Amino acid sequence: MEIVIVVFAYLLGSVPVGYILGARAGIDVRKAGSGNIGATNVARVIGKRQGIATLIADALKGFIPVFIAGHLSLGSRAMALAGAAAFLGHLYPVFLGFHGGKGVATALGVFLGLAPLTTLFLIIIFAAAMLATRIVSLSSMIAAAAAPIMLWVFSYPPDVIGTGAFLAFMIVWRHRANIKRLAEGAEPRFGASSRL
Repeated sequence: MEIVIVVFAYLLGSVPVGYILGARAGIDVRKAGSGNIGATNVARVIGKRQGIATLIADALKGFIPVFIAGHLSLGSRAMALAGAAAFLGHLYPVFLGFHGGKGVATALGVFLGLAPLTTLFLIIIFAAAMLATRIVSLSSMIAAAAAPIMLWVFSYPPDVIGTGAFLAFMIVWRHRANIKRLAEGAEPRFGASSRL
């Protein structure tokens, strides 16, 4: 059953919602704006409504498999594996030649399923970073880096903490270009060119 859940999670995570919404509007989001299929770029090149829809859908891709694994009482390991699989599906979607987004929204959904209280604190951390910097990419990385620490503080099982650390590492890794622009002082503020 764990294998079934993991495969389902990856395939669900692979559904490129931002790309689909862009295609419906006659726009290939991979060739517009930042070229990313995440919510920020979708909102910029198509519209805020589609951006919000992408954010919610991408988060649900992470939440649903974790919720199902938990509902089936498969344990924290299966829930963590399902979350990681959905996250990797978003980053490396089979339906788009393994070129996906940066995983922030999908990670949010995973954390909501694994650790709702911790996720509330992560959202607060993200919001505080946004108020201080007005940079989406930096705020996302700060919240992601805080995730394994918060999971440890709230005494979650090692497999959940490990998943949090993995997601945090991958989010930072996928923001390499943003980190370079931050170092150069060229990263736009208020999320104008930041990518989820």
